[in-house]
Amino acid sequence: MTAVGEIARGALVPSTPPVWERHLLSARDSPLITYQHEEYSHNTSGPENGTIIPTDNLVCCSFLFRQSHISSLRRFVPHNLRCSTFDILSACLWRCRTKALELDPNEDVRLICIVNARFKFNPPLPLGYYGNALGFPMASSSVGKLTQNPLEYALKLVKQAKTKVTEEYMKSTMDLLVTRGRPNVKLVGSYIVSDLTRAKFKEVDFGWGEAVFMGPETCWELISFYIPSKNKKGEDEIIVPVCLPATTMKSFVKELEDMLKDEPTVHADI
Repeated sequence: MTAVGEIARGALVPSTPPVWERHLLSARDSPLITYQHEEYSHNTSGPENGTIIPTDNLVCCSFLFRQSHISSLRRFVPHNLRCSTFDILSACLWRCRTKALELDPNEDVRLICIVNARFKFNPPLPLGYYGNALGFPMASSSVGKLTQNPLEYALKLVKQAKTKVTEEYMKSTMDLLVTRGRPNVKLVGSYIVSDLTRAKFKEVDFGWGEAVFMGPETCWELISFYIPSKNKKGEDEIIVPVCLPATTMKSFVKELEDMLKDEPTVHADI
């Protein structure tokens, strides 16, 4: 997109030439699955186990998180537990969402993080490589443990999931997709989060300047994107669309507000 924008503005060649080279992410000649890959469905005989969220009467809301909200969440974790904004926000949303759904305490739920794996390879993928290079590591827990333990429990699970994404993990993923007929990511009982705050979509300029807004055109009940934004002071903020059944959304808002009592977040229907 950056290359197209540069050419649209008159450049003869883009500053970073696009690179095809899809062979870089091909399965090995002798496929070898070295990870369990619990994020992918291995059930070929029927539907997956778990509660399916009803899709009637869905409500979509966007939640605005300022730095003060992130700081407020950090109060719930030990000072010596280092974590990124993505880590603690994902842990918070996963925990609040699970509590709002009121699932069986013995049921398993999952958080799937979409992780950029471009720089996990040695050597890294070329800068102009414009194919997807994404890992889908998964954190899992029983509903009871996730909702009854403090936020620190969910946070550690998120951090552990992200560390799975290595070069060998990605090669194992490619081998799995080829040998098992491209299984889908597990969706039942899962919540997927994707961080777009560093994707730089807003910086793409086709000749009319930077975008006013970037993000998905709608929202879905199983995935939330972290969309970058700035307030009038130029301070960074994050917009997170969440989609849930109407009654569940009310509970979700209450759970979130309970964690952010001193810093209530702003939300609006979509």
